[in-house]
Amino acid sequence: MSKTYPTSNLQIIAIDQIEVLNPRDRNARTFDDIVENIKNIGLKKPITVTPRVNADGSKKFLLICGEGRLKAFKSLGEKTIPAIVVDVSDEDAFIMSLAENIARRQARTMELLAGIEQLRDQGYDKIEIAQKTGLSREYIQGILQLLKNGEERLLIAVESGRIPLNAALTICGAGGSDKDVQAALQEAYENGKLRGNHLIYARRLIEKRRSLGRSVSKTGPRKVPGVTSSSLVRAYQNEVERQKLMVKKAELVQQRLLFVTQALRQLLGNENFTNLLRAESLDTLPQYLAERVWEGSHAI
Repeated sequence: MSKTYPTSNLQIIAIDQIEVLNPRDRNARTFDDIVENIKNIGLKKPITVTPRVNADGSKKFLLICGEGRLKAFKSLGEKTIPAIVVDVSDEDAFIMSLAENIARRQARTMELLAGIEQLRDQGYDKIEIAQKTGLSREYIQGILQLLKNGEERLLIAVESGRIPLNAALTICGAGGSDKDVQAALQEAYENGKLRGNHLIYARRLIEKRRSLGRSVSKTGPRKVPGVTSSSLVRAYQNEVERQKLMVKKAELVQQRLLFVTQALRQLLGNENFTNLLRAESLDTLPQYLAERVWEGSHAI
């Protein structure tokens, strides 16, 4: 399904004629950097669009690439923007936009994986996806295998660099059996696929995968143990102990506060001491303490 596109041409297009085809969220700091860069040195690379016609016959353009640059131009008050215009179908425009976002490798992990999955669903094979995204065939084949098995946790770990792809595939191939997964982990360690921090992270990941499932977004609720008479008694006893500890802490604080207020009364009864405090501008107390030393008083 390899495709070729017509020769493009550069035009100056009104910003209000452009419609974003494949919108993406972006980091605020990254966007601010784009705006500042364009403000200082101008637009280094034009956006890419494809022409369309509105229902009323007026002309518009679908944005294929350059959403950040387009938004930056808008924020700077510009009315027009340089754009490379290509004449492609809606499907091809979407694929081009998707492939561009993936190739940048700056998308969030799940965006990247979803993009590869959408390219696969559009009918592209691993070789074509690799060509369009700049990723290796082996990497694409591994990612598609993990996607096929619903291994979201392993996918995120691979894309974030926490564990190697070949180790993730080994774990995935072991299925759901704890014994087989542990054997796969041991094999990955012995073959040098998992060492050091990668091994530690893999062990934690396997435990999460076992208890919460392979999917991140579709995990079901955790099982809540049934309530029994013994569990109620334990909960009651724990609450009683907690309240006893709170009472002891409150009594200790009360005793210390009483000691402090009595000591202050004696010290502040000494005229020489109070004169010294005034000379050093230390003749005030916190309100809650002053009220206990002298009711209603805020000063020495």
